[in-house]
Amino acid sequence: MSASAIAAGVRNGDFSAVEVARGALERVEALNPALNAFIDVFREEAIARASEIDRARASGERLGPLAGVPVALKDNMCLSWGRTTCGSRMLARYRSPYTLTAGQRLIDAGAVVIGKANMDEFAMGSSGETSFFGATRNPHDHARVPGGSSSGSAAAVASGMVPVALGSDTGGSIRQPAGLCGIVGLKPTYGRVSRYGLVAYASSLDQIGPLGRTVEDCALVLEAIAGVDPNDGTTADMPGPALAGALDEPVEGPVIGVPRQAHDSHNHPGVVSALGGAIDAFVKMGARIVEVDLAHVAHGIAAYYLVASAEASSNLARFDGVRYGHRAALGPGEGLLDLYCRSRSEGFGPEVQRRIMLGTYALSSGYYDAYYNTALRVRRLIRRDYDAAFAPDEGTGAPACDAILMPSSPNPAFRLGEKSSDPLAMYLEDVYTVTVNLAGLPAITLPGTPTVVDGVALPLGVQLIGRAFDEARLLRLARMLEGAG
Repeated sequence: MSASAIAAGVRNGDFSAVEVARGALERVEALNPALNAFIDVFREEAIARASEIDRARASGERLGPLAGVPVALKDNMCLSWGRTTCGSRMLARYRSPYTLTAGQRLIDAGAVVIGKANMDEFAMGSSGETSFFGATRNPHDHARVPGGSSSGSAAAVASGMVPVALGSDTGGSIRQPAGLCGIVGLKPTYGRVSRYGLVAYASSLDQIGPLGRTVEDCALVLEAIAGVDPNDGTTADMPGPALAGALDEPVEGPVIGVPRQAHDSHNHPGVVSALGGAIDAFVKMGARIVEVDLAHVAHGIAAYYLVASAEASSNLARFDGVRYGHRAALGPGEGLLDLYCRSRSEGFGPEVQRRIMLGTYALSSGYYDAYYNTALRVRRLIRRDYDAAFAPDEGTGAPACDAILMPSSPNPAFRLGEKSSDPLAMYLEDVYTVTVNLAGLPAITLPGTPTVVDGVALPLGVQLIGRAFDEARLLRLARMLEGAG
């Protein structure tokens, strides 16, 4: 059942929140050993929370919009119970003293947290393979990756363990796994959702958002978690948007921009077909398709991995074995420097170490201007490309785009281990997602036409990108495309 159907059923008394929670826990118990989507499962806490909801209904209290809905939280999100590991040995035993704002807002809306979802270590990965707790597997083919870094969140929703989950998106970590798992994934505008309680990877890029099986479910979750937060100075000073109620109001005569860069010769044939199918669907709905030029998208990967790695180098400096994180055992005669070096070497996996070193190098004396500052200039150019696409061209009379359509990844899910020894090939899987984070825009991935690889039907995603803080229009367009499928 969808999240909206579960909430309606609990409110109407068709079934209890405890029944829903037990059903979700049973499904987790049955499927998680094969998928490894959850790091921790909160059985007692989930049943206790569901019981509170049932008692509130019995006493006539008004229930929230997500009453009794089971949810999973990516394990870089702090809860005041259980562990918050970030998929890393560094934080394998860490217990947070507080709950993140987005999670508390979900709970206040009636949601029941079932557990913490597996993830690429510190959200650094595009496949779900870098977790200290083992790789997550794609529900459609257990020999393939689910995408990353919100791998467990995507796999949990796609397999039906929970109807919705929260993920974080720094360079596509919600949208890419949503596409590879055949579900919906929404990255809100930067500043729409509080990051308070999200363990930072790259602070100017990170954003929390929902994964679900329908556009409506993602809209309901975003409504619940969005809005200004005094604990996060980067949240926009505007009220949370009303989204779900207007979803079925179509956008009349929408203009959909398709970047010429989206027709790359390196795209898998299935990706080409999925994009073409989405274009045809919009045309049949009366949309006008225009070609747009995102001239600097080719530089997006380089700019992203410089900016993100530089910020990661700074953010992860706190994990030194003294204040936070794994602490190595010292031998006779070893001192503080040995403690730092050994704790970080043991606590961080190879991919996290690689990105810390890349970021530290980019920020070092003599290289700062050549690398980090250059990446920031490219970031501004990328944002200008999007601004131009969303503004009418007075010279040619071309209309402003209501949304931009492109693939969410250049390939379907690849086999576990296939790209692990080639970091550059892995990074290029994010080519269609990273520029959205650099520009701070909202985007949503929807299931496209599947493709058959080695006899298995694999999902593919297409993404719609919208104007900053215009999630309402973006979700209405996504609903139209969803309905056309």
